[in-house]
Amino acid sequence: MDITEPKIVRDEILTLSDDNFNPRNVCIVTGAGTGIGRATAITATANNLMTVGLDINEEEGKRTQNMARDMGGQMIFIKTDLTKDEDIEHAIVEAAKLGAIKYLVNIAGIQHIDSVENFPMEKYDLMQRLMLRAPFYLSKLAIPHMKKNGDGQGVIGNMASVHAHICTLNKPVYNITKFGLRALSQSISAEGEGKIRSFTVSTGFVKTPLALNQVPSQSEQRGITPEEVVRDVMMGHSRIKEMMSPIEVANLFIFGFSRFAKYLVGGDLLFDGGMVLTYAQKKI
Repeated sequence: MDITEPKIVRDEILTLSDDNFNPRNVCIVTGAGTGIGRATAITATANNLMTVGLDINEEEGKRTQNMARDMGGQMIFIKTDLTKDEDIEHAIVEAAKLGAIKYLVNIAGIQHIDSVENFPMEKYDLMQRLMLRAPFYLSKLAIPHMKKNGDGQGVIGNMASVHAHICTLNKPVYNITKFGLRALSQSISAEGEGKIRSFTVSTGFVKTPLALNQVPSQSEQRGITPEEVVRDVMMGHSRIKEMMSPIEVANLFIFGFSRFAKYLVGGDLLFDGGMVLTYAQKKI
């Protein structure tokens, strides 16, 4: 069982024929420095979109930019602290200079494990600001640009999780923010009159640094192998015992943006290996 973050290769990227997938249209991706954000930024560039990656990690963000350009895509990286309104405002202004803002992907997030009674409020405030307020504010600023496009259309994708469907132990704020992103997507879509669409992508564990960094400590604490951690602990509720790759998640966003998904209005793409719908709720 491979439990390392996979390399992004061109053959695994979904590329679609869509007139709106051209360098005149801008796709903004948050969390572009690593994991799903990196994969989504590269996938957007592979689909001929002018991509603007946002992340607080400048070194890794620029690495993503170079990876995208090495594949022949067009990408600009802007160092952005999503907890600062002025950084968000700057990013939108700069993105608009590059073309028509057509797509926005809110992926950036962090995790903190603790019970409600022990949860530090400063961590609560940080997660809320990064994972719910920032997507809301980016959407608020991007939608007027989308309405000014020639066809008045735009799409906003939000990275949710199985935790947007079920609440698991000791992840209260993660649960809250992911449920909130589904509500945000539905709210945007309710107001969008079919022209401004929004949707969520919900997955289980994905081979990202956020997930993979949990494996060694879980292995040590439980006295089992890393492979057993993935198969029996992380994927114990999934009918597929292997974590998704970041590019598989990125491909879902590209599909959701495309002409093939015009009826995806406020909906959720639940790709979780059966964790939510085919297993009884247990302590996970």
